[in-house]
Amino acid sequence: MLIRVAFAGLALLLATAANSAPEQTMRATVGAETARNEALLERLVKQNSGTLNLAGVATVGAMMRAELTPLGFDVKWIDMRATGRAGHIVATHIGNGRGKRILLIGHLDTVFEPSSPFIGFRREGGRAIGPGVGDDKGGLVVIVAALRAMQAAGTLRDADIKVVLTGDEERSGTPQDAARSDLIAAGKWADVALEYENVATEDGADYATIARRGSLTWDIVAKGRTGHSSAVFGAELGYGAIYELARILDTFRRELPEQNLTYNVGVMAGGTPAAFDTAGFIATGTGKPNIVASDAVARGDLRALTPEQEARIRGRMEDIVAHHLSGTTATIAFSEGYPTMPPTIANRALLAELNRVNRDLALPEMPEYDPAKRGAADSSFVAADAVTMGGMGASTGNAHADGEWVDLASLPRQALRSAVLISRLAAQPRGDQPLKR
Repeated sequence: MLIRVAFAGLALLLATAANSAPEQTMRATVGAETARNEALLERLVKQNSGTLNLAGVATVGAMMRAELTPLGFDVKWIDMRATGRAGHIVATHIGNGRGKRILLIGHLDTVFEPSSPFIGFRREGGRAIGPGVGDDKGGLVVIVAALRAMQAAGTLRDADIKVVLTGDEERSGTPQDAARSDLIAAGKWADVALEYENVATEDGADYATIARRGSLTWDIVAKGRTGHSSAVFGAELGYGAIYELARILDTFRRELPEQNLTYNVGVMAGGTPAAFDTAGFIATGTGKPNIVASDAVARGDLRALTPEQEARIRGRMEDIVAHHLSGTTATIAFSEGYPTMPPTIANRALLAELNRVNRDLALPEMPEYDPAKRGAADSSFVAADAVTMGGMGASTGNAHADGEWVDLASLPRQALRSAVLISRLAAQPRGDQPLKR
């Protein structure tokens, strides 16, 4: 698929000089509003917005509306109750129509439902601790702080920006086509997409995310002839369903490994009978040691870096499943998931622009982060249409676990990086030269 924006010669198009008056204003604004931004983070974290807490997600959406509307955004709440989820925020800022269109992506929901014992907000040294403080409420604060700095500097006025904050990033609604339709449409509108999941850090250094692996779910159902175990392996009964499932999974392990690819087995069961519950999270099996198993089931995920890699491995998995042991059958089915976000020339050029910003702001440059170390994110849904970079949010730790924390010093640093980068990109004329993935 073609990406609609070329970044060739991007450095020559920069209209804003390093340490210009607007950029000095951005730096001063971000610094002066540190307490305000930390207070916003505290309010967001104290409001539970577990994905299935529809009212809580909507309340966080209203809190973000209150931040974006005064900045000149037309903020719409997209109701998603038909998908089993609360909804999304889509906020649009209309500029002069001449600069690059910028999409900012975050999410309102967290993995912590109201029943979670991990509640509240507290500070310990330079950290803030609380449910969702980094994933992704720290990212929401970075977005607001960057936009407020741009408004103070006058660079927001002419910028064409869309902010999409999904309400179901942690547990997507169904059908997924409906749940992600507004985000995908925003990606087709945009020239550049910036996603505000946590910034990748290692040994105190920040890294840039220009690629993420996709993620999809697979299910295997194996069937065998059942009977007394004294006849197992024979012509009448064959090997049974559990041996067939074991053959398949062990062949995956031996034959499929390659760079940037994983295929985890998350849950499995075998017996007479064996099956998943209706939600697909609990597998049960019953039986006796002297009965050949009639059923075996397994569920896992597949993560690949490019569409080509994903399609090729899916084909190999299907071929392995199709070669059955005697007396057995098996099928594999793949469910919708996150598309791949492969590294591209354009994404690397966008990173080069971010590192120009870093140099001009006397911040450390950011290397590419290994995509095998990152999970999937909403940015993958727009990567086929817009030049995309992820991990623009706060520096965090213990994500999805009790004790999740955010490095408070990373909020102004990330906000300043974003404010300057977005301002520079929005001042560049839109290009129309296609660039292949």
